[in-house]
Amino acid sequence: QVQLLESGGGSVQAGGSLRLSCSASGITVSSTCMGWFRHAPGKERERVSFVDGYGRATYPDSVKGRFTISVDIAKNTLSLQMNSLEPEDTAMYFCAADPVRDEYCTTGPHLFRYWGQGTQVTVSS
Repeated sequence: QVQLLESGGGSVQAGGSLRLSCSASGITVSSTCMGWFRHAPGKERERVSFVDGYGRATYPDSVKGRFTISVDIAKNTLSLQMNSLEPEDTAMYFCAADPVRDEYCTTGPHLFRYWGQGTQVTVSS
């Protein structure tokens, strides 16, 4: 049974930093595409960052240069370092793993087999 457990969310002021973690069980984080979505009230869910089984990371322009995704193989954990946070980053952040098609790792439908419960990030101005 695959489980993804997020942690590290919280409330910070604009310009601050947070580090999200996604602890995985039942799946090896380095062997599949994993990453982060976020969903803010009144907005569509959007991709934040993903890393494929080859270690290639992708970021949308909205977070590029501020967020960094990484994999800790020893801990079987996916992390997202978020710096220079902006109020627009406020959202529930979800960890996801193993897209139903390889190309969905970087684009297309958000069809992933496994999802975490989410962790809230709130950035105040």
